Amino acid sequence: MTVVRTTPPPRLPVRNKTTADEPAATGLSPMLNRLAAERATGVLVRECGTLYLADGHVVHAESPLAPGLDVLLTTHGTLDAESWRQAADRADERHGAGRLLLDARRVTQGTLELCHLGALYDAAYFALAPSSAPGRFRYGTGHWLGPVRPVPVAAVERETLRRRELLHRIWPDPWADGAPLLRTALGAAPAVPPRQAAVLTLVDGARSAPDIARELGRPTFHTLVDVRRLTAAGLVAPHAPHAPHAPPSTPDPLPVVTDPDITLLKRLRDALEAL
Repeated sequence: MTVVRTTPPPRLPVRNKTTADEPAATGLSPMLNRLAAERATGVLVRECGTLYLADGHVVHAESPLAPGLDVLLTTHGTLDAESWRQAADRADERHGAGRLLLDARRVTQGTLELCHLGALYDAAYFALAPSSAPGRFRYGTGHWLGPVRPVPVAAVERETLRRRELLHRIWPDPWADGAPLLRTALGAAPAVPPRQAAVLTLVDGARSAPDIARELGRPTFHTLVDVRRLTAAGLVAPHAPHAPHAPPSTPDPLPVVTDPDITLLKRLRDALEAL
């Protein structure tokens, strides 16, 4: 009997499975993931923020939309402003400002790490936002703060996505995140939790959520959570004209109330009370 040998069929493609130590990339920034894979050191400059890397980990982040570590440390008296200024002035490549503050016992290790992580994740949320311009990376550029608590790129991306989803669940329209905010409630506003009340007190038609965050000494993301909840409750709206795009399953969004509208409505309310 003759045996006919044929070429075996090609193997079916198999999706590469990531291990616990190698989580899958989220796709927020392909460049950032490549830099993490090559364990790069330097600074990634994006449209809304900057990420500092050391050996492929994020060691610091900055954004004009987020209060810096100095604000989080000094606003509530955790650290005096003069101690921060002295550490920043003396920092060099060998001794970062963080190390100088610890050595001088101006702040504890735990407090510094906690505030640093808060500032890092807050700024990274904005730095990793969708942008219209490509990022730029400069190799070998450090930050004068020095290493405090390096964070894997995958952890930064996961937290950024979690924050996006949380804000979308609270109120799907992001327009109030960066616009000047206006109070829409006429008369006595309903009671709100203390954190939201502190935000509502600073809403004046001129301040935006980042402005309020800096004044309160809080991360901007936490302030955005309060702002979107206040927006969903009908207590706050963007000052600039805008037509929100809410999904069909949600109720019709509240209209933006402008200054002339508020004046007219107050007059109507006063006239009704006089009847």
